[in-house]
Amino acid sequence: MIFIFSFIFLLGILVFVHELGHFMAARSVGMRVEKFYIGYNLFGLGIKKMYKGTEYGIGLFPLGGYVKVAGVIDESLDPVNTGAPDEFNSKSPLQKIWFLSAGVIMNMILALFVFTLITFNLGIGNVSEGSIIGDIIPDYPAEKVGLISGDEIIAINGIDVSSWDDLTSIIYKKPNENINLTWKRNNLILTDSIKTISTEKLIGDEIKEIGMIGIAPVITQEKVSLTKSFSAGYNKTVYWFKMTVKSMTMIISGSASLDEIGGPIMIAKMAGESAKAGIWNWLNLMAIISINLAFLNLLPIPGLDGGHIFFTAIEGIIRRDLPLRLKLGIQQVGMLMLLSLMVLVIYNDISRLLN
Repeated sequence: MIFIFSFIFLLGILVFVHELGHFMAARSVGMRVEKFYIGYNLFGLGIKKMYKGTEYGIGLFPLGGYVKVAGVIDESLDPVNTGAPDEFNSKSPLQKIWFLSAGVIMNMILALFVFTLITFNLGIGNVSEGSIIGDIIPDYPAEKVGLISGDEIIAINGIDVSSWDDLTSIIYKKPNENINLTWKRNNLILTDSIKTISTEKLIGDEIKEIGMIGIAPVITQEKVSLTKSFSAGYNKTVYWFKMTVKSMTMIISGSASLDEIGGPIMIAKMAGESAKAGIWNWLNLMAIISINLAFLNLLPIPGLDGGHIFFTAIEGIIRRDLPLRLKLGIQQVGMLMLLSLMVLVIYNDISRLLN
């Protein structure tokens, strides 16, 4: 049950923050908010409450949410537009873009806040310069050969190593190969042969096959000030956004497979595992997914915020609205694309479970 509850709670926070951004931006420029939903109320399933002219609700289909402002064609596909001053189309292009981008901005702010909070509470991890093992990963070759925390690796295939960089640079180059390790334990010198396993890692702009034996370095946590925590949080936010962009670029270019895209089942599994590992691991996952959500919503796909921003920008450039029928048609195509993507990621998730 922890997988289900942690997934619903995590996704609920991300969706709420995203839609709250749209809601506050709409109010700030005088747009009339008709609906604020967490989850989709398909077939009218869910709970709702009218308050000061806005329908607030929780839909029983949890994968998303939406804010409906008067006069905008969005998830509801409602084309009603009377030209009232509090409607979407009565606002300037910049006001429209501010409303449309506010959800993405809020997701990025959430990630920045969470990364800063984690750093301020846990500190910054500094990797030891030596080649002493800090942790052993269960069920990996290092554990099976008898390596333990505190062992110092001093040679690989007869080559002396004195730093963690020396160690990894050799092992990475030998996936699925036998290597000879020499290590020091107290005053004893031990040696044994060990076969690495192969895994894929993003190095530069390529996914490369590397060797691993399942060891981690000694890491010491350094407490830092709030200012340094914010700086580290900002750097982590930028890093994960760049990684998200790079991953999508690799999928589009064909250097990464569509099979690697995960969906709600994979997120639920990761959320459950993170929750078991502790609140900080769970928050770290939430921040990373928040950045992914922000990036996906920026894509110029009809039905997503990026698609609305794209067409709003076009209308601002040509100084007139695009035909209503065209926008409705594009919106319907976009919804079909999103549905197809959802089917793909759920298929990938189920395939992973079966395998």
